[in-house]
Amino acid sequence: MYQQVTILGNVGKDPEMKYTPTGKAITSFSVATNRKYQRDGETVTDTVWFRVSAWDKLAETVNQYLHKGNKVFVQGRLMADPETGNPRVWKKQDGTPGASFEVTADVVRFLSSKDGEEPF
Repeated sequence: MYQQVTILGNVGKDPEMKYTPTGKAITSFSVATNRKYQRDGETVTDTVWFRVSAWDKLAETVNQYLHKGNKVFVQGRLMADPETGNPRVWKKQDGTPGASFEVTADVVRFLSSKDGEEPF
């Protein structure tokens, strides 16, 4: 069996790189996806957040070139919260519930140029 998730969105904050005790690099970053639609004549935007982890050489490349606000394409595996088997859930500052989905990246493509402009 196999599962794969594809995300196209904006980086929420600068990536953070750490190393495991065995010396493997891991870089974590967040990606927001937005869906806009009309409801009762009003434009509604739904935002879904993904927490992405990249490993080894990919982690080092992501940490070096990816920055907050960049557009990014990510392919990888969706990972469940080990305790619940669901997305990670928390309360936002305004008291409403929030959730994020965990993804282990296999592919990360940078869609913004160095100066932040769209490449196409």
